[in-house]
Amino acid sequence: MNSRSVVTLRLARTADAQTLALMSRDLIESGLDWRYTPVRLARQMTSPDTTAVVAFEASRIQGFAVMQFGDVDAHLVLLCVQREQHRRGIGRQLMEWLLQSARVAGTVAIELELRADNTTAEAFYRHLGFVQTRLLPGYYDGRVDARRMVLRLATQPAW
Repeated sequence: MNSRSVVTLRLARTADAQTLALMSRDLIESGLDWRYTPVRLARQMTSPDTTAVVAFEASRIQGFAVMQFGDVDAHLVLLCVQREQHRRGIGRQLMEWLLQSARVAGTVAIELELRADNTTAEAFYRHLGFVQTRLLPGYYDGRVDARRMVLRLATQPAW
């Protein structure tokens, strides 16, 4: 695809759940038990505490992100971009949407976990300002370590 093609962001719809689940299975959960099934993602998308965003181009979903919001913190559940679309800014656009939403909501911090061996994702999150807080041995299926990272948006809640 042309790197100048327009990528559009929109809120995810429950009709997207199948596509998002398959992307998660193949690109994030590869080699692990499949946790983010279509049913689970559809349920998350309809939760009032969750924001799910998709990036699409030429009628095809190229990436998506899912974040759950608490009273003062948020958790980035999933961020996924099609491999052939890496380094086009799609992940950054998805994160900018979610970061703006978090700031408007008064979120103090955003946490996430990622596979400890995913150095590309780690570098991406560090570039956005995330810092590692813990290494979690066997976090994924008791077999794959994870890094917990956090991005502080504020020192205390605005209220």
